[in-house]
Amino acid sequence: MTQLTQNAAAGISDGARVNPSDTNAETGSAQFLTFLCDGEEYGIDILRVQEIKGWESATRVPHAAPYVLGVMNLRGMIVPVINLRTRFGLADRPFDASTVVIVVKMHGADRDRTVGIVVDAVSEVYGFTAAAIKPPPAVGGRADGACISGIATTSDRKMVMLLDIDRLIDVKHVNDVRTAVGQ
Repeated sequence: MTQLTQNAAAGISDGARVNPSDTNAETGSAQFLTFLCDGEEYGIDILRVQEIKGWESATRVPHAAPYVLGVMNLRGMIVPVINLRTRFGLADRPFDASTVVIVVKMHGADRDRTVGIVVDAVSEVYGFTAAAIKPPPAVGGRADGACISGIATTSDRKMVMLLDIDRLIDVKHVNDVRTAVGQ
């Protein structure tokens, strides 16, 4: 039985909204938390998400990369915060009630790191099989710093750009912020 057939038999279709408590082994799919940034929908592996917080201010860090807003205190841990709009070269927008920080775990060469990503709003959780995730097109030679790992289409025909968290944020910039605040 093919993976798609197994998913259909289990009642899971590509791009369907899923219950985040469903496991990948049960559905044969990976789950992605999706969010909006400048009207486009992006997704990240839900297993990398630690929490979602409403926007609060970040403490600026001198000489940080332009997309690094600063740091925030997350229950005693100092966490770098990046603005995804700035990282992608999009126009700034005032933060509002829908603006959130998605706290994610990055895998580094030497250790894991926790980082907050500011986005316009959280959208849905979708499940996609590996077969449903298509490679990103080579537009202008690269797909936004090679941080787009794939593109998938939801059951209601929305396209979701799936991000590789480890390539989205330059670990050097995270380390520079941590050094600046003494961590």
